[in-house]
Amino acid sequence: MLRRTGVLVLAATLVAAGGAPAAQAQSSQSSSVRNKSIAKPMVAKRGWSTTQYRCLVKLWHRESGWNHRAANGSSGAYGIPQALPGHKMASSGRDWRTNPRTQIKWGLRYIKQRYGTPCRAWGHFQSHRWY
Repeated sequence: MLRRTGVLVLAATLVAAGGAPAAQAQSSQSSSVRNKSIAKPMVAKRGWSTTQYRCLVKLWHRESGWNHRAANGSSGAYGIPQALPGHKMASSGRDWRTNPRTQIKWGLRYIKQRYGTPCRAWGHFQSHRWY
């Protein structure tokens, strides 16, 4: 509940400062919740535990805030998993720019191939600030 309150306070501050309206901040928050709810059964389907899901939540929170439209202007990384370059996610679907499920599918496969588990990917991120 504190997190939601913080987002709403931030949104109100942005509006007062001429920034994004509160509705956008709430929409971003609900998008994050929705995207996590898409990921949870996909993680379980891979046979990964709740602990692995928690590591994934932390990792992608740091990478993109679970925003499927997150774009890094300097590196070209895109989406929830911050694929670099973003178009690599096309291997999971043509709708990679707009579909969180496609991005999550690609990201889970990437983590499995490169690190084995989300917790190993999170550990690498903590040490190197990238994964």
